[in-house]
Amino acid sequence: MFEKVAGLPRFVKIMMMLLCDVVLLPLAFWSSVALRLGTFQPDVSAFYWLFLIIPVVTVPIFVRIGLYRAVIRYLDDKIIYTVVYGVTLSVLLLMAAVVMGRATSVPRSSILIYWIIAVAYITTSRFLARGLLRSLERFEDFRQPVAIYGAGRAGMQTALALMSGAEYRPVAFFDDSSQLQGRSVAGIRVHSPDKVIEVLQQERCRQVLLAMPSASRTRRREIIQRFEGMEITLKTLPGMGELVDGRVRVEDIREVGVEDLLGRDPVPPFADLISSCIMGRSVLVTGAGGSIGSELCRQIVLNSPQKLILFEQSEYALYKIEQDLKRYRSNISIVPVLGNVLDQPVLERVLHAHSVNTVYHAAAYKHVPLVESNISAGVMNNVIGTMCAAQASINQGVENFVLISTDKAVRPTNIMGASKRMAELVLQALAKEGAQRTRFTMVRFGNVLGSSGSVVPLFKEQIKAGGPVTVTHPEVTRYFMTIPEAAQLVLQAGAMGQGGDVFVLDMGEPVKIADLAAKMIQLSGLEVRNPMTGAGDISIEFVGLRPGEKLYEELLIGDSVEKTRHPRIMRAVENMIEAKELFPKLSAVKDACEKQNDEFVHSVVRELVKEYSPSTNS
Repeated sequence: MFEKVAGLPRFVKIMMMLLCDVVLLPLAFWSSVALRLGTFQPDVSAFYWLFLIIPVVTVPIFVRIGLYRAVIRYLDDKIIYTVVYGVTLSVLLLMAAVVMGRATSVPRSSILIYWIIAVAYITTSRFLARGLLRSLERFEDFRQPVAIYGAGRAGMQTALALMSGAEYRPVAFFDDSSQLQGRSVAGIRVHSPDKVIEVLQQERCRQVLLAMPSASRTRRREIIQRFEGMEITLKTLPGMGELVDGRVRVEDIREVGVEDLLGRDPVPPFADLISSCIMGRSVLVTGAGGSIGSELCRQIVLNSPQKLILFEQSEYALYKIEQDLKRYRSNISIVPVLGNVLDQPVLERVLHAHSVNTVYHAAAYKHVPLVESNISAGVMNNVIGTMCAAQASINQGVENFVLISTDKAVRPTNIMGASKRMAELVLQALAKEGAQRTRFTMVRFGNVLGSSGSVVPLFKEQIKAGGPVTVTHPEVTRYFMTIPEAAQLVLQAGAMGQGGDVFVLDMGEPVKIADLAAKMIQLSGLEVRNPMTGAGDISIEFVGLRPGEKLYEELLIGDSVEKTRHPRIMRAVENMIEAKELFPKLSAVKDACEKQNDEFVHSVVRELVKEYSPSTNS
């Protein structure tokens, strides 16, 4: 039934509503006269011609004001204003016809009654038709019901996009504004968030879409926390910056992620800092296909470099980021280069050929357990690779060299962290020599949400597979930051360096990984299994600390830290090793790495990184 009605040509549907109005308008006038005279058989023979005039003058008015352009299924409260406006014009013309036609027998007060009844008849006919169509639709519609939190512009656009799609059916709005509550937006009722459980049960809905792209992270976090424990799947729209054309597409909808819960409101970037090393310059990013490197590239192209060189050893990762950036900004010259940072001659040729001004060195092995079991490979890539890239930059006159470091370099308990601290020592030693024009800067920060080395992708896979979610220790904590915020801060910190500076980023408050796992399970609309009763959907299992892992991370080796002009970037004052002492030992380390002499490499790491304290975790 619904498919037949819905399948009719639009012109036929419009004609059906027009004919309905042709009947209802004269009926409204007859009703007004009958009410005024107090009889069901009023004598209208003296002015019967008015019953013909009314639809003839009113229907064109309705056409002109767009009443027939409205899609019945999606009508909202605004239709009332349109009807009132159209009927008011109709009444004025009716009064003119009565005066000019000398229809003295028409009760004057009946015209006012006609105005009220005509508005009621026309409006009621629309809402009855809408209700009928939606009732039929509900029985025959197999789309997933979804409620929308946020009845503003983005919410309305989202509802309209979903209505025309094949996957979701919007059934309710929730909004904090008391002015919107009780009204209809896009034909959907707006409810108070206090009634969320009642409304969702009534609509048999287990999904809520957050349509507030301009809301602050703090506000979004408050709303997300309101739904914790309700076994409701939360979805969201991207931020306003991503909705460039101002139009919502169903493809933009994604599940609410842990970044929506843990992320902070970003500090607006300092324009002079973020562009000073990039705008109009030739920029090279090593490890351009990685999670951090790729985001650095996205942020760089937004700041109008003359050229961006993508240096990456993984063919697939290089191809993926190149295609992504071309869609992102097609007017920027992007040069993909397959290469390894250990191949210094190749890197030097690339730097020379493209007259590179700034290098962001993000290439590194960062998976703690893997590097712990592959010591020579890890040290070779992270330490010697950094040394090769830095020396190549010096030889080719690169102005700025920025190393992406990690909080694991602070009092490291694993080879990965120790190797990153050694990479810092390399740049500090080169900067201390001061003979070259290259300015070296290091930026140290913690985990980024969603990176390849983060627990978040692992937890997502485990939840999707039905669990269990594995956490190493109940008390393990980590600092977290979103990838875009981290990349933006790295670009700004790199511009503040004077030479040999170690910058640390304000990571906010540390997060318990066990709490993170629980929140991710709840955000998926599931319940954490109680180990005592067995109630719940997915269990959290503690599997013990991995080799080289520690319970908490730090950002500073010592207590000396200086503020900078940016509220989330600090300058650390760290110890260093002179080049004449450091580089001979690194030369020996390189030879040992090539021979896979892990024992010797490990001994030199312990000697150079005084704070290194190998973990005893097995």
